[in-house]
Amino acid sequence: MKETVEAQKAVYVIDDDASMRESLRSLFSSVGLRVKAFGSASEFFVEKLPDAAVCLVVDVRLPGLSGLDFQEELNKANIDVPIIFITGHGDIAMTVKAMKAGAVEFLTKPFRDQDLLDAVKTALEKDEAKRKSQMTIAGVRFLFESLTPREQEVIALVTTGLMNKQVAAEMGVSEITVKVHRGNAMRKMKANSLADLVLMADMLGIRRTRA
Repeated sequence: MKETVEAQKAVYVIDDDASMRESLRSLFSSVGLRVKAFGSASEFFVEKLPDAAVCLVVDVRLPGLSGLDFQEELNKANIDVPIIFITGHGDIAMTVKAMKAGAVEFLTKPFRDQDLLDAVKTALEKDEAKRKSQMTIAGVRFLFESLTPREQEVIALVTTGLMNKQVAAEMGVSEITVKVHRGNAMRKMKANSLADLVLMADMLGIRRTRA
């Protein structure tokens, strides 16, 4: 089963050097990763990413859109994919700029195969963690959207720390009504405690700010 999961992960190589692309394709394939290679950044933008953990290995100096400009375009488009930069002509300023923009690693050619594989492993783990977090949030949002508007309002208020009586005054309803809505909401949200609800509310960004 583990081998199947690993095989779903993918590395996208962007390098204008055909021999380097082939070398990296061989390296990543040897450890069971799917690999797709491109000669320029523009070729990548028409690619549909798989529903699996992915990362990019990008040469800094590319024809047309440079590696750093490509990173900037990805950020502008809210395409959050871990990037590992490789280059034969790196400098400190370039490295700092790439890392500040979120790059996982910046390797100067020639680099050790193991260093690159370690960087790819880190990048894929980062993307996998992000995907799991997004799935968790999506699940919580689905449960929250199953609540009635009143139940949603109660959740937004009780998770600020207000007592049922205070929530009732805020909403202009009876305390018993708040208790009923709160109980129904906790059941639907599958929350075992107020702490669970607070965590869920923070995930969704729905907690009201207290004056």
